[in-house]
Amino acid sequence: MAETTQSHPPSRNWKIDKAWVVILLIPLVLALFAPDEVWPMITFALTALMHTAPFILFAILAVAYLKATGAENLLARAFEGREVRMIVLAAFAGGLSPFCSCEVIPFIAALLAVGAPLGAVMAFWLSSPLMDPAMFAITAGTLGTGFAVAKTIAAVSIGLFGGFTVRAMAHTALFADPLKNAPAPACCSSSGCGTGSGADIYSGEVNWQFWSDPARRTTFGTTGFENLLFLGKWLLLAYMIEALMLRYVPADLVAQVLGGSGIGPVLLAAIVGAPAYLNGYAAVPMVAALLEQGMSNGAAMSFVIAGGVSCIPAAVAVWALVKPRVFAAYLGLAIIGAIVAGLSWGAIA
Repeated sequence: MAETTQSHPPSRNWKIDKAWVVILLIPLVLALFAPDEVWPMITFALTALMHTAPFILFAILAVAYLKATGAENLLARAFEGREVRMIVLAAFAGGLSPFCSCEVIPFIAALLAVGAPLGAVMAFWLSSPLMDPAMFAITAGTLGTGFAVAKTIAAVSIGLFGGFTVRAMAHTALFADPLKNAPAPACCSSSGCGTGSGADIYSGEVNWQFWSDPARRTTFGTTGFENLLFLGKWLLLAYMIEALMLRYVPADLVAQVLGGSGIGPVLLAAIVGAPAYLNGYAAVPMVAALLEQGMSNGAAMSFVIAGGVSCIPAAVAVWALVKPRVFAAYLGLAIIGAIVAGLSWGAIA
């Protein structure tokens, strides 16, 4: 479950959207220093955006449909039953569901408060920022279906790895008394996803024929429109950055640092993935540009996995609820998973 879906009514407090500011600043700055490059950059970005449009449309409709039907209520069922079963279902639920990392904070807080196993929660937390239907569609359209499938498998696998690791170490000092006492804050009001409406968003029945309910029809329209703006904004910015990378970042440098085989490029990509990560969707064109310039397949996978888990919305969703040592374990498990995923994909691709 990546961190980028929309679900809440627009805020009445008008705020400057930094992404749109950057989108406007890039051609202005380029016009000052390299005016001949402005139009090629804009043309490249718009062409790439139109090429991705069918995948964007599918992603928007899929998320809006699942949101309007109330399918997010099914998430709660992943945390029922025996612990092993919970971990498995939580890893799959996190890796396949289309809802915001921050939106599930009240839900996860309630589960931890009533004693849900930390292993199941960790499985969900690790897999949820990495993949969702929208991310799969856009990744497949840009990097290929094989890469999208491999990333999905990696997301679920990392969730399973983290969940069962925590289960095995549940009685150690590292995971004892994991919760913070402070209430969980909203975490991504500026990053594109809502704070949710609290734990009550997981109550109620699923109605697959949502169009018979006026309120659900409104939810479908609102969610679709907000995600259209959100995905369009981030992908336009990403394609502009991709155009600049292809023009100004030396391909030989990328190939030298992140190309080749072995653990070196994969490890380096995992380390730089966090600070270089803009957004789950924006990272896709960035990786496409790096691959074109010589980045290895394994390093690309390691980059998107490590960056996805450690990006601000996903990380804050964990930091808001657990103590620093548990948060450090979350990041450590993610880095290990990213390296393994990168080495595995590098050997296969």
